[in-house]
Amino acid sequence: MTATHPFHRRGVCANAALVLIAASALSACSADRAPAGSESAHAARQAVPVIVAEAVRKTVPLRVQGIGNVESPTTVALKSRVDGQIVNVGFRDGADVRKGQMLFQIDARPAIAQLEQAQAKLASDRAQRKRAREQDTRYKDLLNKKFISADAYEQYKTNLDSAQAIVDADQAVVDNARLQVAYATIRAPISGRAGRIMIQQGNLVKANDTNPLVVINQLSPIYVNFAVPEQYLPQIRAALRAGPAAVDISANGADGKARHVPGTLAFIDNAVDATTGTIKLRASAPNKDAELWPGQFVHATLTLGEQAGAVVVPSAAVQSGPDGAYVFIVDGAAHAQMRKVAIERTAGDDTVIAKGLAGGEKVVVDGQSRLLPGIPVTVKTAGSGAS
Repeated sequence: MTATHPFHRRGVCANAALVLIAASALSACSADRAPAGSESAHAARQAVPVIVAEAVRKTVPLRVQGIGNVESPTTVALKSRVDGQIVNVGFRDGADVRKGQMLFQIDARPAIAQLEQAQAKLASDRAQRKRAREQDTRYKDLLNKKFISADAYEQYKTNLDSAQAIVDADQAVVDNARLQVAYATIRAPISGRAGRIMIQQGNLVKANDTNPLVVINQLSPIYVNFAVPEQYLPQIRAALRAGPAAVDISANGADGKARHVPGTLAFIDNAVDATTGTIKLRASAPNKDAELWPGQFVHATLTLGEQAGAVVVPSAAVQSGPDGAYVFIVDGAAHAQMRKVAIERTAGDDTVIAKGLAGGEKVVVDGQSRLLPGIPVTVKTAGSGAS
């Protein structure tokens, strides 16, 4: 192994030290030549682009919303009132029926035969009554002339009264038989939409059987039952005293679009549900186009009046945190600041702020996920560059 001379090692170390000193000097010179505006340029690169909207004061409708279900005002389960065979059905499954329309025809021949028999007996007893009346007239005249005693006349008067009672009983039997014939024709008691026919033509039915022949639901008008928080009860009662309170009923269709049906508040329950803290309401809607269906779940929006001077922001600006709702505002220096707010209610795509914001302040509606209090922002509007 070749030995290194001490003077040679000291020369290598000296050269390395010179290289380090030169590098340090070069770095210092480069730092001295850095542009004066680099800090502001760095800060500008850190600004977060956001989209803002203005908190405005305006008059908004005072509305309260609830989830409800549709209920038919009248539901009728049709049953036969006589025994017999169904010989005719006058409608189809799911058809619209009118009040008084013939729905089922039951074989009425047995009832007709009983009616004719009752009518024949009535005619016979009427003839007997006629004879008894003639005898009463004749013997009453004889009584007046003192040709017979009062006891003798009383027998003929009793015969007349008995004949009249028999005729009255026969008339009741005829009326009942005629009613049985009428029961053989089953007509719609209400106008509405029929369901599936449970017992088809040709089957035998019994009077007041367990299974109905068909169920009819009234569709126009129709009810919507929903519940709202009890805190709105005084305002709801005041709105009813002022006149009909409007209710907007909406349900989503197959295309995903909401169909709106107008209605009016028809009923307030007489007690608050203590378990849920809500009061039950009922709205009535004309439903002329049958857009609402019994059993369907819908959204009901009750309009109680108007609120003037409310502070309103887009609902997208409101965020939820551990301490409640908050928004980010943009101050005059283009910095984001977090502001706690109290929400009064939502109105469509807007949120009404009870306190925490004033009209005219700028709130962030997009880009909140990258914001911290005090961070600089670049304000943008939808579809354009920085404003």
